[in-house]
Amino acid sequence: MYTFLLKLRGDGADLPPRPNSKNVLLAWLGGFLAIAAVAALTDALSAALILGSFGASCVLVFGYPDVPFSQPRNVIAGHLFSSAIGLAFLHLFGPTWWAVALAVGTAIAVMMVTRTVHPPAGSNPVIVFLSSPGWGFLLFPTLLGAVILVGVALAYNNATRAGRYPKYW
Repeated sequence: MYTFLLKLRGDGADLPPRPNSKNVLLAWLGGFLAIAAVAALTDALSAALILGSFGASCVLVFGYPDVPFSQPRNVIAGHLFSSAIGLAFLHLFGPTWWAVALAVGTAIAVMMVTRTVHPPAGSNPVIVFLSSPGWGFLLFPTLLGAVILVGVALAYNNATRAGRYPKYW
C-alpha cells in the first residue's frame, strides 16, 4: 500500500514549457472561429450542430494541431463512433449508471482499435445519456459539427502556421 501511495507523488518531472504568446493567440482565435462557425450555423439552420465536447476538440486542433488526437480522422471518426456507441447503449439498456459506464469504456476501446482516439469524444456517450436524443444525433450535431470544426481547422491552421495540417488522413 505504501508503494502505491508513493506513486501518487508523481515522477517529479518539470512542467512542460509555456507556449509562446503567438501560439496562444492563434489557438484562441482558432477556437473562437470554429465555435463561432458551428454556433452561427446552428442559429441560421435552426438545427443543433454543437456539442459540449467540441470546445475540448478546439483545444486540441488549434492548440496542438500536430498531435495524433488532433488529426481530422480522429476528430470526425472519434466523435461519430462515440456518439453511435452512446446511442446504441442507451437504446439497448436504457438510462442506467452501468450502461453509460459501459458506453464510455466501449467508446475508448473502439477509438483505440480503429486508431481514431480523440479524447473529447469520450464524453459523447455521457452527453447522449444526459440528453436522450434520437438516432438523428449522429448527423446533427455529431457528424456535421465535427466536419465543420475540421473544415475551419484545415483552413485556419494552414493559413496561420508554417507546418501542414493535417499530418495524415
